[in-house]
Amino acid sequence: QVQLVESGGGLVQAGGSLRLSCAASGSISSINDMGWYRQAPGKQRELVAVITSGGSLNYADSVKGRFTISRDNAKNTVYLQMTNLKPEDTAVYYCNANIQLFRRAFPTNTWGQGTQVTVSS
Repeated sequence: QVQLVESGGGLVQAGGSLRLSCAASGSISSINDMGWYRQAPGKQRELVAVITSGGSLNYADSVKGRFTISRDNAKNTVYLQMTNLKPEDTAVYYCNANIQLFRRAFPTNTWGQGTQVTVSS
């Protein structure tokens, strides 16, 4: 089994910063893409940022220049540094990872439980 555990959410004023972390645990052979998604009330879940195993990055236009995704492969952890936060960034943020487990033929797409980020105006 594999598990993603997120931390770092909370309440912050507009213009503030937060750093989210997501650590993967289990019988992990390797991790491919790791990313962050978010879902605001009444809206669909959307991509925020993705980082590949090779370090390629992809960001939603709405967060470019404000958010930075990074990963520590030795710790099986992905981070999301969020700066200049806006009220429209308020959402539940979910970690996602494509994980190859030992003794499994194919990678497993795994989600974290979500962490709430609230930005007050």
